[in-house]
Amino acid sequence: MNIKQDLGYFEEARSAEVVNARAGPDADPRLRAVVEMLVRHLHAFVKEAGLTPDEWMAGIKFLTETGHMCTEWRQEFILLSDVLGVSMLVDAINHQRPQGATENTVLGPFHVENAPRYPNGANICLDGKGEPLVVRGRVVDIDGRPIEGVSLDVWATNDDGFYDVQQQGIQPDFNLRGIFTTEPDGSYWFRSVKPRFYPIPADGPVGRLLAALDRHPNRAAHLHFIVEKPGFERVVTHIFTPDCAYLAEDAVFGVKRSLIADFRHVDDPEAAKQLGFPGPFWEVEWNFTLVPAEA
Repeated sequence: MNIKQDLGYFEEARSAEVVNARAGPDADPRLRAVVEMLVRHLHAFVKEAGLTPDEWMAGIKFLTETGHMCTEWRQEFILLSDVLGVSMLVDAINHQRPQGATENTVLGPFHVENAPRYPNGANICLDGKGEPLVVRGRVVDIDGRPIEGVSLDVWATNDDGFYDVQQQGIQPDFNLRGIFTTEPDGSYWFRSVKPRFYPIPADGPVGRLLAALDRHPNRAAHLHFIVEKPGFERVVTHIFTPDCAYLAEDAVFGVKRSLIADFRHVDDPEAAKQLGFPGPFWEVEWNFTLVPAEA
């Protein structure tokens, strides 16, 4: 009797082996390896948990509801991956950089392609809400040399805690979104508003799961960045405010210590006037360090 025949009939003790033996000789090697690992761990989980038929069906219904919740602007499966820490783990495994290089964090589900391109110094806050903020910094390589022509794609929620795509017809299109380009000295700067914490969408199955686990849905206050230039590794990251109550409780585990910035409150009428702000404002200086793509 060959191995396939020996594993032709289901046995609880060898359940994963029985399933994995069904793959044919022409299966893609990487796909086959990944699915075999998935089956082994999934079967081990079912056995360890001792799942009942009702619990198994509840899981099926949960995943079905998760799929039904997905739309053009909302990816409930990304939210599920995020709150289970899987998104951050996959990102960490695939973006290991030298010490001193800017670290990645999750992209999140609300990035929008083709945001407006602005000159340095532009104000991306179009709804006038929130505490004014000026962001300045430089982009350098791992040896500290400035990099000209780097694209910085920036986005954030408004002061009510929503991205523009979540409030279409309420917020202006592309509110708190923009793309900037570094100068010859590697510098960039723009005006915005101080970020605040906000809840991930919690009105679907992922939100109900968090509630059942006695977990809150809040993300720590942050600004999103995609920093890229040909020849360098693309950086998808955030910068976080140091005074947010949810830094150590971020719902999607996106906070890394190296990404917590120093936001400084400025009460200087002359400086505010020069920036076009009506009164006190916040400022943050944040430098990005890129590594060559081949590294």
